Amino acid sequence: MSTGAHSDAAYSDLNRPPLHQAALRRALVVPGGFWTDLRIVDETASTNADVSTAAHDGAPEGLVIVAERQSAGRGRLGRQWQSPARAGLSLSLLLRPRVPPARLGWLPLLAGVALAEAVRRVAGIDAYLKWPNDLLLRGDRKTAGILAEVADDGAVVIGIGLNTTLREDELPRPDATSLALGGAASTDRDPLLRALLRATADWYARFTEHDGDPDASGLREAYVLHCGTIGRRVHVELPGGEELEGLAAGVDGDGRLQVTDRLGAVHAVAAGDVVHARLDPPQ
Repeated sequence: MSTGAHSDAAYSDLNRPPLHQAALRRALVVPGGFWTDLRIVDETASTNADVSTAAHDGAPEGLVIVAERQSAGRGRLGRQWQSPARAGLSLSLLLRPRVPPARLGWLPLLAGVALAEAVRRVAGIDAYLKWPNDLLLRGDRKTAGILAEVADDGAVVIGIGLNTTLREDELPRPDATSLALGGAASTDRDPLLRALLRATADWYARFTEHDGDPDASGLREAYVLHCGTIGRRVHVELPGGEELEGLAAGVDGDGRLQVTDRLGAVHAVAAGDVVHARLDPPQ
C-alpha cells in the first residue's frame, strides 16, 4: 500500500484529478461525527483487505480507506474489480454494528441505498440498484458494485467500487459503464465521496438506532424505492448450481429477494447471481 504526496503522473489526465486527503478529512472526520479516520492511498491491492487488517488490529468503526488505484480489487462471487488510476472511487468502510446477526445482511443493501442517493444527487443521473448490491444505469449497465465481508469480532467491511470516468475502451466487460458514459452532469469524485459517506453515516445511524430493524429505520422502503430488480422477471443462479426463474416481488425482513415462480410459490433468495429479463420495448 503506497501513500505520500501526489506524483506528477497524478495530474497527467486533467479529467482525473487526484483526491485530496487533508480537505476530505477536514470535511468528514469531525468531532462528534461518525467517520473516525480517512486515508487516501495512491495504490493498494485491495482496500477491503487493508480495512480487514486494520479491523484485526483493533481499529474503531468509521475507518475509510480510499485507493486511487487497486491492483487486485474483488467483487462478488470472486470476480475482479479493476479500473485505471483515478477513473473511479474504490473504497472500503469499517463498521462494528451492534445489531442482531440476522440483520447484518442489510448492510450491503444500506450501502447501496447511500450510493444510489449520492450518485443521483451529485451526478444528476437516474441510477438504480440490482439486488443485492450493483448500481446500474440505463440499459442495465453496471457502474458500481458493493462487497460486504465479515472481519474479526463482528466487524463488517463494506467495499464499494464506482466507475466515474472510464471510457468505452477501458470498460472491463460489455455490460459495464461509467457515470461519464451514462451522461452524468458531474463526475467529480470529491463531492461524490462526500455525499456517499454522509448518506452512509445517516442511514447507518438510523439502522443501528432501531436495532437493525429495516422497517422502523425506513431502510427497506428506501431500498425498494431505488431497486430496479423488483417488478422485473429474473433468472437467478443459486449457490450449488440450482436456478430459479420468476418475478422479483419484493425484499423480505432479512434483505432476501422474494421471487414468485410460475406456479405461484414464493422463494426467499439469500444469495445468488441475478439476471434481469430484457424489458419489453415500448408499444
